[in-house]
Amino acid sequence: MSTHLNAYNIFDLRDQALRRVPRGLFEFVDRGTEDEVSLKNNRSIFDGIRFKTRTLVDVSRRTQETTIFGVKHKMPLVIAPTGTAGLMWYEGEIALARAARAAGIPFTLATGSMTAMERVADEAGGDLWFQLYMWPDRSLSHELVQRAKAAGYKALVVTVDGVSSGNREYNIRNGFTIPFTFSTRNVIDMVTHPRWLFGTMLRYLVTTGMPTYANYPAAAKAKLTAGPMGRSSLRSDSISWADLDALRAIWPHKLIVKGMLDPADAAKAVDHGADGIDVSNHGGRNLDGIVSPIEALPEIVDAVGNRATVFMDSGIRRGSDVVKALALGADAVMVGRSTLYGVAAGGEAGAVRALEIFRDEISRVLALLGCRNLGDLGPQYLKLVDPTLRAPNQVRRPLRAVPEPRPTLVTETAPES
Repeated sequence: MSTHLNAYNIFDLRDQALRRVPRGLFEFVDRGTEDEVSLKNNRSIFDGIRFKTRTLVDVSRRTQETTIFGVKHKMPLVIAPTGTAGLMWYEGEIALARAARAAGIPFTLATGSMTAMERVADEAGGDLWFQLYMWPDRSLSHELVQRAKAAGYKALVVTVDGVSSGNREYNIRNGFTIPFTFSTRNVIDMVTHPRWLFGTMLRYLVTTGMPTYANYPAAAKAKLTAGPMGRSSLRSDSISWADLDALRAIWPHKLIVKGMLDPADAAKAVDHGADGIDVSNHGGRNLDGIVSPIEALPEIVDAVGNRATVFMDSGIRRGSDVVKALALGADAVMVGRSTLYGVAAGGEAGAVRALEIFRDEISRVLALLGCRNLGDLGPQYLKLVDPTLRAPNQVRRPLRAVPEPRPTLVTETAPES
């Protein structure tokens, strides 16, 4: 499936999503927390990274294929967990997973998704990962882990930076809650967006009823009371290293810790059995004023070395952003809002379009840098003009290296002038 949707970049998809879905829902996806300093910095920090190019390099057979946890993927991207995909589009999680499978990249299903993990596995397939929050009743979280294992999910992504919900005041003003409840404000918001109302909300109402967290066990749903989106999900502020040990003991596949910004924490997570570290500040949605992941990335790369795969998310909107993160040591990049904009704009076709945009932009940047594959990338291709940024001490990360394509044979010589 490939539909242009008149979208030439991720920002075009964002504009289309803004027009299609209710404002309250859009703001939940698009905005940050409090004064949104971190949200803005996640984007602006990339402006402090400039490219240094190499020329006279044959890039005609360049590739962005990469290997993540021993599996070859077509792009250095992973779709990050986003719990509202099913509200942006009817069964949006299935649409996102199908788009990821078509693009040859992993898809991460969120704990707070609106579609059951088993249905996503059965109806979309692909390289599926599952994101987990630790709840106060650990047995309920562990129940989800067992379900994910039984459903064939290949990686567990445990989020550790969500011990308290972010102060997203706009959700309260907009009256958007989970489980969903009607108010005068959000009813007006919905009826002024008829495509979303009839195509998403009413489809749920006539099929499965009011959308809610489909993966929550019955005991967890019983404890859930309606609250502003992002505050109604169960949280635990007692999470500790013992929880990571317990997950490592019951999960037989790859274990990723998401939401780390401190190099000592990242190294310790690897000591406790983590196979991957996702350098993230939750998209600037939890703690305002927090350091951006791209600022923390090089130190974490140095701290974990080649003992773990390093991911990064937050603020990624361009293929150039992806390449900058890879050049600073990330093995792959997780994207969340970008593909949510796509699915909100056009369902599976919109998600496909978002990934096509990233693929084309990454390919173009590699060509203009003079890189034939991702293994060529390193800080030598960057100039860091922002004083808060530095390069990692190690130049290359062999975890992502792929065989270099053979050079094109030149059989003719140019005449002398």
